[in-house]
Amino acid sequence: MAIQTIDRTAKQIVLTLQEYSLFAWHAFMNLFRPPIYWTDFLIQSDIIGVGSLPIVVLSGFFTGGVLALQSAATLSAFGATAVTGQFVSLTMIRELGAVLTGIMVSGRNASSMASELGSMVVTEQIDAMRALGVDPMRKLVTPRVFATIVMLLFLTIVADAFGIIGGAAVTVFLNHQNGTQYFHMTYEHLGLADILQGLVKPIFFGYIVASVGCFYGMRTTGGTEGVGRSTISAVVNSSVLIIFVDFLITHVLLSILPVLPS
Repeated sequence: MAIQTIDRTAKQIVLTLQEYSLFAWHAFMNLFRPPIYWTDFLIQSDIIGVGSLPIVVLSGFFTGGVLALQSAATLSAFGATAVTGQFVSLTMIRELGAVLTGIMVSGRNASSMASELGSMVVTEQIDAMRALGVDPMRKLVTPRVFATIVMLLFLTIVADAFGIIGGAAVTVFLNHQNGTQYFHMTYEHLGLADILQGLVKPIFFGYIVASVGCFYGMRTTGGTEGVGRSTISAVVNSSVLIIFVDFLITHVLLSILPVLPS
């Protein structure tokens, strides 16, 4: 019985990966083929970008503040608190800004995509669209994928900026250090390779968030209870996949970008 359960679970995982790979590939190819529903793209950009702005600003600001507190407490033992700005800026721009923004947007928007599309599936609205000759992939999925990729890039930049500002606030008002020195160290050691690392990752993360959210929404079964399961699966799997892909991208970029001029 146990072996049969493991076998059935393994087959289900492989089947899900296969279905997601095909789904993600079609969603990616649709980005370069007409028609593109620009009105839906703008609507989704507003929902994803503007709607996620407050949580991204707050998470970036307080993450930068925590980094400044922790780094100053550690660096003070070596008399090197002057490099707090360098530590905060490099950590936010290289890593935490993109990852935290991806996870925040995943929790907010991957869940909404899964629940919205899942509700359309169980109420047979998707079947009605197909009967009218409208491709649900192009109409519903592609605008969401396109909007998430674009907006996550800008949201990551906002998170990086407010993370540095949050680190500055802690450095000046709590650690009583020189603010001018903080900002000088922030940009003095910041190179092109660091910025590229921070801007490449959101493109992949945005694609993951939208494709996973839409994938679980479009394969919803079991009525309203199935919508709940799809929502949970979308958030959990997209968050885990973001962290896994972040590891892969970081490993590749660290072997490539150091050869670029700063």
